[in-house]
Amino acid sequence: MINILTQALGETLLMVFVSAIVASILGLILGIALEVTKPHQILSHPQAHHLLEMIVNIGRSIPFIILLVAIIPLTRLIVGTSIGTVAAIVPLSIGAIPFTARLVEGALMELPEGLLDAANAMGLSSLQIITKVFIPEALPGIINSITMTLVTLVNYSAMAGTIGGGGLGDVAIRYGYQRFDIKMMFLTVLILVLFVQLIQYSGNYFVKKCNHR
Repeated sequence: MINILTQALGETLLMVFVSAIVASILGLILGIALEVTKPHQILSHPQAHHLLEMIVNIGRSIPFIILLVAIIPLTRLIVGTSIGTVAAIVPLSIGAIPFTARLVEGALMELPEGLLDAANAMGLSSLQIITKVFIPEALPGIINSITMTLVTLVNYSAMAGTIGGGGLGDVAIRYGYQRFDIKMMFLTVLILVLFVQLIQYSGNYFVKKCNHR
């Protein structure tokens, strides 16, 4: 039992953290693009903004369990297989990108209204405003967004077990549910709960460290 849970935990960690890195990078870029292309923003472009809005809304509206199956051909194209831990990283990343982007956009929306005017008055370029003003000022909110993404990916990774993605979700289904092993189900859920608590505690710590307001 210990060996099974240890291996499953390793698979879950791999799925969650690799997909979190991908989703955080692309979600940050997409979230910034959503904010800066709004009217009266530094790169105002209504058509581009509406297109990005549509992409994010479509991405967020697809249930993850359906996304897992729907992009099997893409997963197979990228990693060569649609089954296993590595294969599960593809839908996990794609599913988390629009979620992260919307959270990052929300963090940027909370910045003081006069911040953009002050940056423009200093003569900063659009890139400088993004890298030296928006991101540093919104960093606590961005870290909190990444924390929420990690927690969501833990839940998604459990669902990935339904299509042979491995991890703790797969153990819970194969041993806890199909074999009626209550002890294995309880231990799996306990590990997931502790894992989420650790992620949330770490996220809160870094948010406090970065919050200079």
